[in-house]
Amino acid sequence: MRFAPEYVSIVLNENFEDAKELLLTPLMAINYAHLVMLTECGIVSREDARVLRAALDGISLDTVREVTYDGTYEDLFFFIERLIEKAAGEDISGRLHTARSRNDIAMTMYRIWQREFIAAVATGAIELRAALIDLAWRHRDTVYGAHTHTQPAQPTTVAHYLLAVIEQLERDAARFAAAYESTNLNPLGACAITGTGFPIDRRRTSELLGFSGPTCNTYGSIATVDYLLEGVSATHVLLIGLGRVIQDLLLWCTMEFGYLRLGDGFVQGSSIMPQKRNPVALEHARAITSKAVGQAQAIATAVHNTPFGDIVDTEDDLQPLVASTYRDATRAVTLVAAAMRGADFDVARLAARAGEGGTTLTELADTLVRDHGLPFRAAHAIAALLLKARTEDPRASLSQALAKASQAILGHTLAYTEEQLQTIMSPRHFVEVRTTYGGPAPAETLRALGVSKGALGRDRTAWQARRDHLARAQASLDQQVRQL
Repeated sequence: MRFAPEYVSIVLNENFEDAKELLLTPLMAINYAHLVMLTECGIVSREDARVLRAALDGISLDTVREVTYDGTYEDLFFFIERLIEKAAGEDISGRLHTARSRNDIAMTMYRIWQREFIAAVATGAIELRAALIDLAWRHRDTVYGAHTHTQPAQPTTVAHYLLAVIEQLERDAARFAAAYESTNLNPLGACAITGTGFPIDRRRTSELLGFSGPTCNTYGSIATVDYLLEGVSATHVLLIGLGRVIQDLLLWCTMEFGYLRLGDGFVQGSSIMPQKRNPVALEHARAITSKAVGQAQAIATAVHNTPFGDIVDTEDDLQPLVASTYRDATRAVTLVAAAMRGADFDVARLAARAGEGGTTLTELADTLVRDHGLPFRAAHAIAALLLKARTEDPRASLSQALAKASQAILGHTLAYTEEQLQTIMSPRHFVEVRTTYGGPAPAETLRALGVSKGALGRDRTAWQARRDHLARAQASLDQQVRQL
């Protein structure tokens, strides 16, 4: 078959280069595993199997990666098939393709490398959690003024904020684990779309390739794309959450806030302004994150409204975009983790500003409710009037302002000493009394950090177990190939 030069240059050449990078190693593993299974099932004789093994062994992956596409074959699969035929002869080489198709080979290749990308980004997110847990541990008592709607809201602690981020990443970990399990199923043996009449063993190739088991319905094994979208969607959710946190961190690095300082290795100066200390690592992380978010959205768009069957829209042209999404996501989480390991907070500055803007007035209102049985709305109104008085005259007495405010709202005064009100309205007191489950009180954040440390250890162990499983499968495959 002769392909049009435009088709060669625009499509086939590009796809061949992509396949060499992404799919060559999975393709060779599939060839070996399929050969072992065919031999064990008696579909290929041991004599022919040894010839085929020698042909496969003779293929240098480095040499293949240097090949320039010439248009005399369709894709990487046919190029490798040509090498096998040259080494083993036409009669024997053709036996390797018994009970399989490019369709199930392609879908198996995609799942093999996608599970590796899922593991990479999931592991990167775990290391980000570790960095944030360490930072939260150091700042479990560091009080600062949190914002809502970009305005001063209430005091909390740095640990409390970081735990919110850590828990979000823990939920990301659950999504990645589920996506890995959905991806780590083996389509090999589904053939073109209806399976085969040969007595193959799909569970055997699954074992040899490190899959949890075979996919079920042979039509769906070729047609489905939900496994791909599940991994990409988990990545998408991670990236959106990470981007929001990066935005906060960059704001905190500004001179106006001055809360966060990155290590020297993660900032850059200016070619003209000597005073600059630009937090460029986080800026790059934000840009990379946004890029990956766009790529993830493009993947869903590319497969939307395509036929439910074998179709190129979900194959060669899409896979580089999938790879790029995972790579950029891994870059982003790894960069933020590295930057936060050497970062620290200005404890004094955070504490000094924690009570600005009336952030502790909720606790004053709560205290009035507890002490006097007031409706919260009445207590809220009294606290608002007290703030108004202090805003108009920052040196005004708190006790006098409270007396006037309560008289105006209740018709009688509520008496507190200046010292009592200073304590009630202190950011430290505000935080310490909020012992609600999941709240900012240091004792509660200490408990939560212990829980998160435990979850971190379990997730690390689980991902190590997945990697060990793949390593054992590869070792078993190598051994079985040698024993043919």
